[in-house]
This record gives sequence, C-alpha cells and structure tokens, in this order.
Amino acid sequence: MKTKLLFIAIAVIFAGYSCDSKKQIEAPKEKCTVSHQDWTRNAVIYEVNVRQYTKEGTFAAFEQHLPRLKELGVDVLWFMPIHPISEKNRKGTLGSYYAVKDYKEVNPEFGTKEDFKRVVDKAHEMGFKVILDWVANHTGCDNVWTVEHPDWYVRDEAGNFKSPYDWTDTYELNYDNKDMRAGMLDALKYWITDFGIDGYRCDMAHEVPTDFWNDVRPALDSIKPVFMLAESENYDLLEHAFDANYSWELMHMMADVSKGNKNVEDLTTYIQKLDTIKCPDGYKMNFLTNHDENSWNGTEFERYGKGIEAFAVLTYTLNGMPMIYTGQEVGLKKRLSFFEKDMVPSWTENGTTKFYKKLNELKHTHPALRAGSMGGDVRIYTSNAGKELLIFSREKAGKELMVMLNLSDRNITYTSNDALGRNNYYDVFTGKLIGNLPKTLKAWEYRVLTRE
Repeated sequence: MKTKLLFIAIAVIFAGYSCDSKKQIEAPKEKCTVSHQDWTRNAVIYEVNVRQYTKEGTFAAFEQHLPRLKELGVDVLWFMPIHPISEKNRKGTLGSYYAVKDYKEVNPEFGTKEDFKRVVDKAHEMGFKVILDWVANHTGCDNVWTVEHPDWYVRDEAGNFKSPYDWTDTYELNYDNKDMRAGMLDALKYWITDFGIDGYRCDMAHEVPTDFWNDVRPALDSIKPVFMLAESENYDLLEHAFDANYSWELMHMMADVSKGNKNVEDLTTYIQKLDTIKCPDGYKMNFLTNHDENSWNGTEFERYGKGIEAFAVLTYTLNGMPMIYTGQEVGLKKRLSFFEKDMVPSWTENGTTKFYKKLNELKHTHPALRAGSMGGDVRIYTSNAGKELLIFSREKAGKELMVMLNLSDRNITYTSNDALGRNNYYDVFTGKLIGNLPKTLKAWEYRVLTRE
C-alpha cells in the first residue's frame, strides 16, 4: 500500500510539473524584441577613418567629402572612435583610437565638439545617419575614470589595473560595478542628447555582459530610436539589444575560397545556416574589409585577389547590410597605418567607384534585398560545377534577383537542371536584356540579373 501511495504521489508531482512545463511552452518569453527602423532595411554602412581620410585629418576636412559620399549612395556614416586618445602606454606616435581617454570629449587632432556637431548636422541635412564607434570593454590607461573612479576597473591579484589580451594601452572595466554601468550609460546617452547621433557600433560587444546592452537599448530608444551594430557574432546580442552583428565567418570564408582552401560548397553551407539563427529578423553586416583587416591582414586585393568584385557582389546580395571601408570605393591598395598618420592616396573616382555605386543603387531599390525577414529567401541552384559556381536567386514583391558567381580561377561551362532554361533577365551592370542564363562564365566572372 505504501508503495502504491508512493507511486501515486510521484505521478501527481510529475503531472504538476508537466502542466507547468506546458504552460511555459505555450507562453514562452519573447526571444527577439529588437524593432528595426524601416530605413535600415536597404541601408549601406560606410566606415569613416577620420585620421587617414584627408591630409588634415579633421572633421572639417572630412565634411567636404559628404557630397561625394551622397553620390556614392551610402546611408550610414560610422565614425571610428572620435575621443581623445590616452598617452599612458600609448602605442606608436598617435596611439590607438580604441584607447579612450575621455568618453565625453573629442580628439583635439580631429577638431572641436562644435566641428563634430556641424558634421553631424550637415550629414543629417543630406539624409545620412551617423553612428559612433564605442569602446565599452576597456579604456585608455589614463582615462579620467582611472583617477575619479579607480574601483570601476578589473584588478589583477596584485591589485593593479588589468589589460585585456595584449592591449597594453588599455585597462579593463568591471561590469560587476553598478556605478560603472551607470556611468557608461550616461556617456552613451550624451552623444545622442547633445549631438543627435543615430546609434553606435560597439567594439568587442561580446566582451561586455549582454544584460548591460539589453538595458542600454531601451534607455537609448527612449531618447530617439537608434541603430545598434555589434562587433561580434554572438546571436544573443541580437535578441534585445542590437540590430546587426558581424559576418566574420563569411569574410574569412571568402578569403579562403580565393586561396583555394575552401569552395562554393562551404559557402552554400554557411548560407543555409543563416536560416537557423535564433532571431530571423536580425541583420548580418557583410563586408570585405575594415580598419582592422586593412591595417593588420592586408588590403582586399591582397586577400581576395582577382575575385574581389565577385565577393563584393556576394556581400551585397546575401541577406544583411553591406559595409564599405574608407578608400574601398576607389580601390585602395594600401595598408593604412594604425598608430601613425597615413592617408588614402587619392579620392579620384574610377571603375571601382562606379561598381559600388551600382551595387548601392541595387541595394536601395530591389525589394528582395531588404535586410532581415523582409527580404527574399535565398534559393540555391545546383550544377555540375558546384565547388566553383554559386548560383542563387532571391524574390520579393514579384521581382526576382539572380546571382551567378564563378569563384575560381578557371573558365567554367556548366550544366544545371534547375537554373538553365530561365530567361528574360536584365543585366544589372550593363542594363541589357539577355535571353537565357549564360552557360559559360570566365574565371571570377559574376552576373547579377533581375526580372519581374
């Protein structure tokens, strides 16, 4: 009898647990709450390296380039850190932009706060959005907080300030300290309330506790709706805090494909994996290069060789937001120094400029290229050259985009049961009507086609 009663008691307990579990399944906590502004759907990001942009290296000198960038067709101006750079433990002559001395000041080498405000206002008048690069994980070694709030920092066993990784020109902040969190949020609010910026690109966002960013987003949105970009591939950051994160995996994979270390099958696996992310409306920022890649790993010409334009097409036609780095639009073939004064040799427009103008126009106008869940699904086509030839289409609102990329250094004549036989496309780059899809593509050739 005791045994029978014991079984009954256990059954009741499990029944209760089952009911509770069912309730949780029926009413789960909403996983993804970020609401994207409509303008972000077809936007192109442009990373601004103020120091190396002009001979003067100032906000005022950069301002003269706004009309050119407007004509190029970019939408978001991402300014690398504009703050004063710490002098203690400084690397090189001018130091790293990411060793911040004061979160509420501007680097005097760039100009004054008034100069920056004028650039922001002018950019807004011309239809740009402006975001600031924000370094929240660490500060420079003589940041004002090291004196005013030394308890806001992580310490080693000996009680000394601690540098993250080998970044010896910085000290790591302590996010267990609530006052430090409040101070960081206050600084983030400052540039929105006083300068009207439109959001942030957050450096090493995954090194900062996600719950901090989850608190930051609604606090900033309460001032004005913002756009938030995380330098990270952690998807939990997209749930409640960030609109977009990085596509490092794609960037490295494209470089590997260009060198023959990976192939189209690897890219196909990556593309298919994107459909499984937790927040289907989260964005990936797709890019070939940025300030780190250019300075430390080489120009895009060094890393992608003759496939550079084909891979650029891929960054624009996969789901997400494409990004252009300083000088990329004129075919910069120089590694810009990181800690010293250097600059883009020439801003003369050329074929590369026209190439990116066309891609920007396509991103702005084709409904299938809207970022997130509002864009068209990717359909990948098979061929007998599956390791070298990538063919995919995206369709939305009755408009189709077809992309064909020969990602190899040899000419390809292929057969396909599902791609060939399709016709009446317009070539995006030539504007010409073509009958059937081409059966042959030259080495590294790309075709971008549209039809309704």
